[in-house]
Amino acid sequence: MQNLLPQKDFLYHEVAERFERLINDHVLKSGDKLLSVRSLSKEQGVSMSTAFQAYSILENKGLIEAREKSGYYVKFSPREFPQIPHHEISMKEARKTSVDDMIAEIHKNISAENILKFSLAAPSLELLPAAKLNKAVVQAIRSSKDSCLGYENIQGNELLRNQIAKYAFNWGGFIHEDDVVITGGCQEAIMLCLKAVTKPGDTVAVESPTYFGIFNMIQSLGLKVIEIPTSAAEGVNLQYLKSAIAKFKIKACLFVTNFNNPFGSCLPDEKKKKLVQLLAPHNIPLIEDDIYGEMYFGRKRPRTCKSFDKKGLVLLCSSVSKSLAPGYRVGWCVPGKFKDKIIRLKVIHSISTPTITQAAIGLFMQNGRYELHLRRLRKALHTQCLRYIQAITQFFPEDTKISRPQGGYVLWIELNKNVNAMELYQRAMKHKISISPGQIFSTGARFENCVRISFGRPYDAEVERGLKRLGGLVREMAG
Repeated sequence: MQNLLPQKDFLYHEVAERFERLINDHVLKSGDKLLSVRSLSKEQGVSMSTAFQAYSILENKGLIEAREKSGYYVKFSPREFPQIPHHEISMKEARKTSVDDMIAEIHKNISAENILKFSLAAPSLELLPAAKLNKAVVQAIRSSKDSCLGYENIQGNELLRNQIAKYAFNWGGFIHEDDVVITGGCQEAIMLCLKAVTKPGDTVAVESPTYFGIFNMIQSLGLKVIEIPTSAAEGVNLQYLKSAIAKFKIKACLFVTNFNNPFGSCLPDEKKKKLVQLLAPHNIPLIEDDIYGEMYFGRKRPRTCKSFDKKGLVLLCSSVSKSLAPGYRVGWCVPGKFKDKIIRLKVIHSISTPTITQAAIGLFMQNGRYELHLRRLRKALHTQCLRYIQAITQFFPEDTKISRPQGGYVLWIELNKNVNAMELYQRAMKHKISISPGQIFSTGARFENCVRISFGRPYDAEVERGLKRLGGLVREMAG
């Protein structure tokens, strides 16, 4: 458990964070001159190297800039960011999904070469520890009695399940390795959970907007959808959900409570507890997709609804696809009272999950490399998020609204009403730029003037050119 406890940051990170708070609180404003490196070193009692590295972090985030022969100045304050998007939807009858063609068109280009993929909500491969993962794979083969050639335990690799149970401590959970079922990625975990708690014709409550892959799953199972409005700041609207439960026969809820895709919103911990308490008297299962939970920008990992679950009604799903190795397809669920049914469904669906990838990820977690990687990834993503927002603010029209994610990979952008997101996608593809149009994030093709952009790729000259080009297209379409 020791390796899971928060570690103290290097001193230069602490100095940088103090300056960042001053900029966020508008104590330091755009154009304000900062202390010289030498003066900062003397005033704070730190080395010149520490002072320089602190300023470098702030410069990488685009918050300050170095001016030749003049020193460092505040460049940008988050208070200068545009407004946050806000959407209202009315309560409607449950319906089947209807955005297949749009989703198919987006997927068609998802793996194409030479395209700037702002549509891909995943880490850039350069942010992933390939060499260390390769060593873990070799170690897994060498330490296995059959070189990982045999079938793995149906419930999943014991070491991996043990490590996941330990990591549950971070989100407030106290689980045993026997509570965990390993799956082929988070999507398979969600699919198994949906099958376990519903039957064709049932109604499932989902967030609106929400990840388009969820619609594909729900449609394939013959289920209906009730969309619950979600705030870009605080997640799913619990009052709306309460009214929907009274009006419709909801059999299950499927929510991304931490850093929702596409908003990046995080349901506050106290509201997670209220959500669990709201569903419990009705015995409505909650499938909690926590795939982005480890990608937080703050000092503390947000809790999960599962940590407040007393009746076994919360089925937590996650994976390492967004944090470590998308291609390994290692996911899991903690399905509570539905565990036996999930295992039976897994036997029918896939028998067992690939042996070697499970073993490698288990070893990678056990030796502490996963936590070290996560710390670096979080810092990189936070920096990239700020740089992308600054660029969009600079290159897009003034009436653009942008979400403020505190974790995850994506930004939700509300554009001028004259801009049709699907048309923008098609125009952008002519310039080899891929985005996700807002229409695919709801069953009724709503959010026509919204797009989702991923900041999973480090900010560089190509990203800047791409965002500038997108901003130009938006200006043309806005009129």
